[in-house]
Amino acid sequence: MKSSSVSRILVALVLTGTAVVTGQTSPVESKGPPPKYDPISVERGKKTFVGACGFCHGSTAKGGEKGPDLLRSVVVLDDENGKTIGPVILKGRPEKGMPRFPITPQQIVDVANFLSNSIKNAIDRDNYKILNIVTGDPKAGATYFNGPGRCASCHSVTGDLRGVGAKYEPVTLQGKLLQPSYSWTEGIPPHPVSAISVTVTLPSGESFTGTPVNLDDFNVALREPDGAYHSFKRTKDGPRVEIHNRLQAHLDMLSRYTDADIHNLTAYLVTLK
Repeated sequence: MKSSSVSRILVALVLTGTAVVTGQTSPVESKGPPPKYDPISVERGKKTFVGACGFCHGSTAKGGEKGPDLLRSVVVLDDENGKTIGPVILKGRPEKGMPRFPITPQQIVDVANFLSNSIKNAIDRDNYKILNIVTGDPKAGATYFNGPGRCASCHSVTGDLRGVGAKYEPVTLQGKLLQPSYSWTEGIPPHPVSAISVTVTLPSGESFTGTPVNLDDFNVALREPDGAYHSFKRTKDGPRVEIHNRLQAHLDMLSRYTDADIHNLTAYLVTLK
C-alpha cells in the first residue's frame, strides 16, 4: 500500500472519529442548565393567573379551597409553552367545576411561563429565601441559657460567646446551635480534630489520650498532642476505649429542645453584641 493511500485512510478515520465524538453527548451534558423564563412574561402570567385562576388554585398556584396544587400537576409538569395547559384553559373542565377562560394565545404562554418558573423555583433550593427567624423572647432565652438548658455550664457570654451576635447572622447562629459541625463517624478522622479525643486504657492501667485517627471494631489508633502515634488491636480483654466529644451536649439537646426553646435561645444569642 502506498504512503498516500495510508494517509488518506488515516485522515478518514480521524474525521470519522471526530464526527462520532462531537456528534454524541452524554445524558448529563444534554440536560444543560435549567431553563430561564422571561421575567416580564412571568409577571404578566402571574397577573393573568391570579385574576382568572387564583380564586380556586391560590395566588401561588399551590392550591386553594376548590382547586388542586398546580405545581404538582402532571399536566403542568409536562407542559411546554402552553401546548398542554392551553386546551384545558380554553375549554375548561365542566365535569370538575372548572369554567372555560377565553384568553389570548400570548396570555396562555405567559401563564405557562409563570407556572413553569414557579416549579423551577420550588426545585431550586438556592432560591429559597430565609425569613426573619428572630421571633423568640430574649429574656426567656437568657433564662433557658442559664437554667434548664445548662448552656452556661460550658459557655460564657463574657468569654467564648462575647460578641457572637455581631459575628454571625441569626440564621448561621441558629444553625451552629442546632447542628454543631464537630460530629464524628467512627472510622473517619474527625474535622476539626480539636472537638474529639479518645482515651485508650490498656489492661496494665497505662493510658493514652489523643486525636482518633481510626476506630472500628478491630483497631483503635490515635495521635497524641506531641505527635506520637499509637495503634492497638481491640479484643474481648481490652483495651478500654472512651470517646470524648466536647460538643456532645449539643447533640444530646436535639431531642430535648422545644420550638420555643430554640427561638428564645436564638433571640437571646442575637443580643450578645
